[in-house]
Amino acid sequence: MVHCVAVTFMSTSSAMQTHLSLALAALVCSLGIHSDTLPQPVGRLAPLPRVSLWAWERREDLRAIDTRRFAVAYLDQTLTVGLIVNRQPRRDPVVFPASAVRIPVVRIETAPGAVLNDFNCDELVRDLLISADEPGISALQVDFDATRSQRAFYRDLLLHLRRQMPANLPLSITALASWCSFDDWLRGLPVDEAVPMMFRMEPDRRRAPPNVDDFQIREPLCRSSVGVSTTEPWPDDLAGKRIYVFADHGWQADSPAELERRLQ
Repeated sequence: MVHCVAVTFMSTSSAMQTHLSLALAALVCSLGIHSDTLPQPVGRLAPLPRVSLWAWERREDLRAIDTRRFAVAYLDQTLTVGLIVNRQPRRDPVVFPASAVRIPVVRIETAPGAVLNDFNCDELVRDLLISADEPGISALQVDFDATRSQRAFYRDLLLHLRRQMPANLPLSITALASWCSFDDWLRGLPVDEAVPMMFRMEPDRRRAPPNVDDFQIREPLCRSSVGVSTTEPWPDDLAGKRIYVFADHGWQADSPAELERRLQ
């Protein structure tokens, strides 16, 4: 398999725009302007709507959403690693406007006795590229709750994937809150963001060291975005962050209209 390295350059004008954006962010914060008016994070994800609706494995009808405000991050396929990699495309339909910003999400799971070797790594990359090559998408997101013993494999997987993806396509991953707070293994991963999952956190709390009493975000890759759910409390500081929202009861019950009211 041939791996092509993608290199990104920043021009002088781009660097100047970055400095101006940071200065503007500091100014509006000092003036107390509402967080929805804050600049978007700088980078390849900047043009996307600030809020993304996660559409998981159930029938979802999102045709009524405001596509200027909401992107759709839909489960596209599930890859299960055992002796080999088994691929399961999404089974339940999800519908949304043609103008919606689309982010396919690929869930990776491991079966007992999973073989994490180079062959299966290449198979996973090949399957992930099916989603990355979908026409008209705005980013790719990978969802893998890698255990400590699986981290080296996951790092290699992301390195190989990034080299073979379209160079201008953002790569996002979900992240356990612990990865973003008292752990540092995400450092240097070739991703545009790691989205800390600030809901269903009981397993993270059980694994936390005894001297850790919070989940303060310390990892730079995790600071520009956050994952929340419709039924659990949200973190206080969402200013300027990209927000991914999981509908615990599906978007027919937890309506986007109610979410819009909550975001006001």
